[in-house]
Amino acid sequence: MTRPLRIQFEDACYHVTCRGNARQDIFLDDSDRLSFLELLRRSSDIYQVHVLAYVLMTNHFHLLVKTPLANLQKFMRHFNISYTSHFNTFHGRVGHLYQGRYQSFLIDADNYLLEVSRYIHLNPVRVRGHDDLSFTKRRHYLNRYRWSSYPGYLSKGRRESWMNYSDVLRYFGDDDPGGRQQYARFVEAGLSEDIASPLAQGKGHGIIGSSEYIERIKRRFLISDRARELPAVKSIIGHISPETILATISKNTGVPETAFLKKGYKGGIARVLAMELLYRYGGMNQREIGELMGIDYSAVSVGRARFRKFLEKDTELLQLLDRIKGSLIQG
Repeated sequence: MTRPLRIQFEDACYHVTCRGNARQDIFLDDSDRLSFLELLRRSSDIYQVHVLAYVLMTNHFHLLVKTPLANLQKFMRHFNISYTSHFNTFHGRVGHLYQGRYQSFLIDADNYLLEVSRYIHLNPVRVRGHDDLSFTKRRHYLNRYRWSSYPGYLSKGRRESWMNYSDVLRYFGDDDPGGRQQYARFVEAGLSEDIASPLAQGKGHGIIGSSEYIERIKRRFLISDRARELPAVKSIIGHISPETILATISKNTGVPETAFLKKGYKGGIARVLAMELLYRYGGMNQREIGELMGIDYSAVSVGRARFRKFLEKDTELLQLLDRIKGSLIQG
C-alpha cells in the first residue's frame, strides 16, 4: 500500500502526529515536555510555521500547523531531529525515538479546521481511565491539562506567545471573551456527544476535506502517479530592511558589516547568520544575497544549510539568534 503524498503549498494547514517507536514513551518527565515545546517554538520560528494547536500525550503528540512557506517536510525534519537528539542525550540512549516518519493530513480549513482542533484538544480525556468519567470531571480535567494549547484558547493569561490562536477563533467571531466562550462550548460538545473523528476523512489519500476539495487538490497537485512532493516556496516578502538586519547582526556579534559581507570572510558565524536573516526577513532571494557578498547563489544555499545544522547543536547560537530577532522585532 502506497503512502499518502506529501502535498505542500502556501498557507496549507495540516494535522501532524508522531508515535514512539514500538509504542514507547517519548516523554519521561516534565523536563522533556518543556524541552519539546521550546524546540517546537524554535523550529516554528526558523521555518515560519504557525502552530494552531498541540497536545502532548505519553507516547505521542498531535500538532495543527499552517505553513505560509509550503515547507512542512523541512520543518518536521528539523523539529523531530532536534527533539530526538535532546531525548537521546538526556536519557543516555541511541537510535530511533519515533515509529517511522510522522503522519500528516492536509486539511480543508474552511470545513474541517475546527473539527481537527477539537479532536486534538480532546485527546487527554479519550485515554483509558478518563473516558468513563462524568461530563463535569472530564471538563475539569480538560481545562486544566497542562500539556495542551487548549487552556490558551480559554484564557489569554494561559497563552504561549509563539502560538497562533486567531486562525481558529476567527470562526467564532474574534479572539475576545465571546469567541473564546463559543469555542469552549464547541470543544465541550465532544465530551457529551459521539462525534466522529475527522481523521477518518483522510484515510488512503491523506486529505481531510469535502469531496469537492479533495478532487480540486487532486487535479491541482496529483498530476501523475510518480509525483512525490512539491517544491517549497523559496521566499516571502520581507518586513525588515536589509540595512537594519545587517546593523543588528553587527551590533550583536561585534563584527563590522564590511567585514562579514566581504568575500572570503572566515571570522565566524556572522556571515551565514546574515545569509539566513536576509533571506527570512529581508525580502532578498539567494541570488541577491550572493551578489551582495560577492559569491554565487549556490554558496548562499550551502551557507544557510550549514547555519541550520549549527542551530540543531549549538545552544549559544540559538540564544544569539533569539537576541537578534528580539532586537529586530522591537525595532
